[in-house]
Amino acid sequence: MSSDEKSLVSRGEVLKRLAVVPAAALGVAAGMSPAQAADNKKQFKYQDKPGAHGQKCSGCHLFKPPSGCQVVTGKISPNGWCVAWVKK
Repeated sequence: MSSDEKSLVSRGEVLKRLAVVPAAALGVAAGMSPAQAADNKKQFKYQDKPGAHGQKCSGCHLFKPPSGCQVVTGKISPNGWCVAWVKK
């Protein structure tokens, strides 16, 4: 296998894993009590500043403009970040 083929396999594996993140995050959110669901920012390690490599909520597939998220409850910043972040 050439190094290009190995690279493609690695990228494919990464994409498969990224597809699992939102599903897993939604599954965790669905299993929470109403009290836990009311404030799950800590669970998803939400922060009001960008994550690594400039990742922001506004660039996430789960972001709901102007200040919502499909996974993190409550008002969030478009410049924030959490562990459920998935590139648009």
